[in-house]
This record gives sequence, structure tokens and C-alpha cells, in this order.
Amino acid sequence: MTFSDLLRLAVFLTAGEATALGAVTILVAGQRGDTTTLVVAAGWWLAAAAIGLYIGRETRAADGVRDALANARTTLSLPDEEPGRIALGRLWPIGATALIAAGLGFFFPGVTAIGAGYALLVALAWRRREAAVLAVEERDGVKFYVEPGSAFEPIRLVRTPGLGRDRAPMGYPPPPPPA
Repeated sequence: MTFSDLLRLAVFLTAGEATALGAVTILVAGQRGDTTTLVVAAGWWLAAAAIGLYIGRETRAADGVRDALANARTTLSLPDEEPGRIALGRLWPIGATALIAAGLGFFFPGVTAIGAGYALLVALAWRRREAAVLAVEERDGVKFYVEPGSAFEPIRLVRTPGLGRDRAPMGYPPPPPPA
């Protein structure tokens, strides 16, 4: 599985978690008539969105992936890839936290409100990391693949040659001579 695909999937899953937890918060608190929870949740979600947008701005996108890209092991062959297993092994905590928070949210809607805000913050903060990785891949003519591992270990990457980039290098074909 390519690193950019894993990052994209992580953002989509986290945004989905934020949406689901927000819906549980609104349903449970609305059913109970708990306007205090709804008002506090709305404030937290706005603050989380602002923080996530600030942390995820373009100038900081590469900071989050710099160490993983720099420590990538170089190989000349494509790795044996099992995208489903790699994605599940790395991203299962997103689903687990969503299920736990949603379960607790039926008794304590504030838990889902906090979880939804945090998931929103993370999704917005990570939204540009994929583009940063793609820019490095395009610039260097390489691809980064994720090695299988636990979600509790730092991510390890494999750097491979780009293998036939789909665009001509700069300056090719050469410009026509001046007339």
C-alpha cells in the first residue's frame, strides 16, 4: 500500500468518525433535551475545526511526514503488497475509538461530543499530508510504500524507483532554436 493511499484513507476514516460521533451526540442530547451539551459541543467543534485548519496548513504539511520519509529504506523492487492487511493493521484504532465513544455516547453524550471534535481536528490537520508526500514522490521520482506493522509502532516506509513516470522530464523536448 502506498503511503499516500494510507494517509488519504486515514483522513477519510477520521472524518467519518467525526461525522458519526457528531450524529450520535446530536441524536442523544436532542432526545434528552440536553441543550447545554449541544451548545458546548458546537463550541468545541468550531474550536477543533479552527485548530485543525491551523495545524494542517500547507506550510506545515511536510512536517508530519518528514521523519518517516527520511528514514525510508531504499529498495529496487516493489514490495509484496497486501493493502487490506496493512490498512487494517495501521488504522484499526480509528474504528475502535469510534465504537467505544459511540457506545459511551448513548449514556454520556458529552463523550461523543469530545470524540467528534478530536476526530474533526485530526482529519483537518492531516488533510494536506498526502499532497506533501505526492510532491516529494513527484520531485524525486520515487514511490513510498508502507511496510506491515503494528499501529503502536512508528510507521516504516520503503522507497522504490518511480518506474516510468508519466510525464517527460523538464526541458524535453528541447525548445526550438530562436529564429
